[in-house]
Parts: sequence; C-alpha cells; structure tokens
Amino acid sequence: MSHTENTPLLEVRNLKKYFGKKDRVLHAVDDISVTIQQGKTLGVVGESGCGKSTLGRTVLRLLEPTDGQIIFDGQDITHVSEREMRKYRQSMQIIFQDPYSSLNPRKSVAEIIATPLKVNHICKDRASLQKRVRELMDTVGLAERLYDAYPHELDGGRQRICIARALAINPKFIVCDEPVSALDVSIQAQILNLLMDLQDEMGLTYMFITHDLSVVKHISSEIMVMYLGRCVEYAPAN
Repeated sequence: MSHTENTPLLEVRNLKKYFGKKDRVLHAVDDISVTIQQGKTLGVVGESGCGKSTLGRTVLRLLEPTDGQIIFDGQDITHVSEREMRKYRQSMQIIFQDPYSSLNPRKSVAEIIATPLKVNHICKDRASLQKRVRELMDTVGLAERLYDAYPHELDGGRQRICIARALAINPKFIVCDEPVSALDVSIQAQILNLLMDLQDEMGLTYMFITHDLSVVKHISSEIMVMYLGRCVEYAPAN
C-alpha cells in the first residue's frame, strides 16, 4: 500500500509489552496508542525506567509485543514473520543511546557504515559501496580522513557514525533512543540540528525518546509523556 497524505506512517494501537511470568509481571509498556504522520516527530518523554526505550524497540519488533497492534505504512506488522519483517527493517531503523555499546570497536568507521548496505545487498560492487559510505559520512558531517578510523578515535563523532549507519538504507522511520544523552552539551546541539536538517531534506519520521524536556521541545511536533509504562499526557508540542 502506498503512503497517502492522511494515513499516518506509524500507528500503534493499545500496545503492551510485559516481562516476567505469572505473579511477577512488569508492565513495561501498558496500553499505549499513538500515531505519527510522515515527516513529523513524536517526542516520548519520561523518567528513567518508565518504558520509553521498550516502547521504541517493541514498535520496531526488536522486542515482541505482548498485545496490541503496530501498523506501519498501512500494513499491520504486529505478527509478520521474522523473514517478512526483514523487508520492513529497511524502512525502520534505530539510533541507540550509547554509541560505545552499539558500535563494534574492532571495525573501522567505513566498515560499520557499510554493514547494512552489505546485509541488504544494496551496493552492487566495491566501488559503489565505498562511494555510498563516503556520501553517508559527508551527510552526517564525518570528515573523509576518518574513513579508516576506529570508533574510539572519535569523540563526538561516534553518534554521527550511528546516524550514518541508520540512514544507510534510506529508512522512512527512525527511533532515536536518547541519541544525545551521552554527549557533551555543545555536541548535543550539533547532533539535534543534524537530525532536524536530515528530517527536512529526506522527509524522515522520528520517534524521539528522551528524558530532557528542553531537547524534546526543540525537535518534536507532538509529545507523549510516559509514567510507569502508561501514557499520562499526549498533545502537540506547543
């Protein structure tokens, strides 16, 4: 189904994600319903441990939902098989909170960014792969001299590698899981501005997870406040 103006890119209905068994059940995500229009940002805010990251990962089916529905680009993906999910994964990506733990320290910047291109068989040959990696590095503001560098050699640039990797396969939707919380304040602003510029240029749709209200106000079209797995407030950012 092609995307029309009025169809939300992502619609989540009564989504639940519980952990544990029988008498000890943690309601990490409890009956959440949200919609995100194409090209917009839903800010998800709340204290640590309220279920924000679990919501983001469940929406992407990195965690299996306990109940509810996930409709992406008009298709119900709640129960599609892992094999079928692979084609949706090209349209849905995530930028993790901690670049230290989400980047392989033994791989160079170029190798990390090239991985999704290889996995999804996007570049036909080595020359086109290298060209695409250099384009992505340029897009996120990573200098060409860092092509063969390793993550530990970059300071604020680590999160730029994560963003380049997420963009590699031209997704429509990105879950930004506290992507600036591990960064210095000066670098936070650069990364936020980069994400907003990329959204304008590529029409990206974000679920932006954070516990910082000033950040969420800056980037979101709508904001949802979570508390103990539930949505306690949901309104336009203004």
